[in-house]
Amino acid sequence: MNSARNRNHREDHPAARAKPASLRLHAALRWLHIYTSMLCLLIVLFFAVTGITLNHPDWVFGSAESRSSQSGTLPATWQQSGKPDWLTTVEYLRANTPVRGAAGDYYNDAATSSLRFKAPGYSADATITNATGAYTVSINAQGIVAVMNDFHRGRDAGAAWAWVIDLSGGFLVLISVTGLGLLIYLKKLRVAALLTMLAGAVAVLVMMTLARG
Repeated sequence: MNSARNRNHREDHPAARAKPASLRLHAALRWLHIYTSMLCLLIVLFFAVTGITLNHPDWVFGSAESRSSQSGTLPATWQQSGKPDWLTTVEYLRANTPVRGAAGDYYNDAATSSLRFKAPGYSADATITNATGAYTVSINAQGIVAVMNDFHRGRDAGAAWAWVIDLSGGFLVLISVTGLGLLIYLKKLRVAALLTMLAGAVAVLVMMTLARG
């Protein structure tokens, strides 16, 4: 009799009842919103700050720029059948000069050859005399703000950083959607908040129209 009474008590107890689908959805949205926000907090902050610095290129803090050059002579193996062996050339320059970044922009004519190393806020141009193998590398390293701005744009930052940008955009979409979903549950603030969101959207569209001229 006691076991039957206990079973009936558990069945009638509110904690034993299944939560409505709306409450489960609310809990899932809240979980996603909180932990997605925490997961990408720093990267979102980074893109927010660099969005401001990109919008103000005249700001001079952190804009120190350094230029340097280095000369030398490539080994005879830098050419094969009268044509540059770019792999050998790149490896030699990496080992014997302070260049870094991805190599590209290869050029070759009858007298000279050239290539460029690029990274965020950084470039190094190597010019080679074909007849002698003599080279000059001109290095331009920009300040921290320029480096951050290039990371924001994904310029010369490689495929891995491109994935970071894509994932950051996806996280922002998820944060926005889950935040909007949570808003639906706030009955007292829902109408006012949605009207505010609409007003903000209209203001952005008006500013975009004005910016186009």
